[in-house]
Amino acid sequence: MSDPSIHRIVLGVTAGVAAYKAADLVRRLLERGFDVRVVMTPGAQAFVAPLTFQAVSGRPVHRDLLDEAAEAAMGHIELARWADLVLVAPATADFLARLAHGLAGDLLSTLCLATAAPIAVAPAMNQQMWRASATAANVAILRQRGVEVLGPGEGEQACGDVGPGRMLEPVEIAERVRAMAAPAVLAGRRVLITAGPTQEALDPVRYLSNHSSGKMGYAVATAAARAGASVVLVSGPTALATPPGVERVDVISAREMRDAALARAMWCDIFIAAAAVADYRPAEFSERKIKKREGDDSPRTLELVRNPDILAELAATNPRPFVVGFAAETHDVEANARDKLARKRLDMIAANRVGVPGTGFGVDTNELSVYWGDGGVALGSASKTDLAARLVRLVAERYDATRSA
Repeated sequence: MSDPSIHRIVLGVTAGVAAYKAADLVRRLLERGFDVRVVMTPGAQAFVAPLTFQAVSGRPVHRDLLDEAAEAAMGHIELARWADLVLVAPATADFLARLAHGLAGDLLSTLCLATAAPIAVAPAMNQQMWRASATAANVAILRQRGVEVLGPGEGEQACGDVGPGRMLEPVEIAERVRAMAAPAVLAGRRVLITAGPTQEALDPVRYLSNHSSGKMGYAVATAAARAGASVVLVSGPTALATPPGVERVDVISAREMRDAALARAMWCDIFIAAAAVADYRPAEFSERKIKKREGDDSPRTLELVRNPDILAELAATNPRPFVVGFAAETHDVEANARDKLARKRLDMIAANRVGVPGTGFGVDTNELSVYWGDGGVALGSASKTDLAARLVRLVAERYDATRSA
């Protein structure tokens, strides 16, 4: 979904309470220069009148599969050809299921089958419906087909429940769409990214690791692919789906990640080290589970040895790629990040503070500052998806600047 020609958007509105937010979404998309046409399912019209969308979009609302006013009464084909992007917000559990299984019982689902344009969905439903195994399976199918899933967010819901399932706010959806339409600033470039944690085995049952979910690294891989790059993602153990258009290499330990990264060092133009690599591993691996000794409460000593420094090794290769590091710090963020930048001879480093609500490991938001040489910029607080898009654009700028120099 890195097509810079995205300008015309078909906004599909399905039968969820969040349909009222879709009117504001139309306005937000128009503010960002997009041309928007609205398609409503029959159920959506029970929540919001079509006249509302006609008023904010300045265009008639499309509702009927066989529209006598459309060319040859085939409105879905007209819209399917017109769209640069089909965005469904809100996307109910029912619509996600029908989209995943190729059903075409109304105008919106039919045009989704008939279009060659990319499709994005912003799920909105009760938290239990979102957590249901059937919904998870449907979403996995859609992601595998390259459908962009925006959200959902978490919080209080119309039914009174609290949890995941809220549609993202219109401003965030509009920003995500604008990121999709960004120019292909990395077209023709080869980008190697590490992401997620590593696991350092102690015995067949236990391992040392950290709290990294891989979300930031996967967001960077997604953004780089959208920006036109060929992307290889070397990933530690995560529960995340492979981003569309990205080649994924699964590893477990730091040494495995090092080997996979070094094997591709000569291939890549840009290396982005977003993984949270364990600095140490157990000195010895026990082939059998280490058993506790009944009645013995004395302390146990675990000897650790240093893991390889993947980032420093890649930065020391010759010829070397453009190297971008990450620094997760609990204090003195800029000082520690700049120290790491200098010590490891990096081209750039993205730093964030962990241990602060809404940032760091496991959550969907973050706050980044980026440093290089004698320069730097604060990217601010946002979703990891938005920050990744900003970071990739900045990496492309700095990469081009260093190569031209």
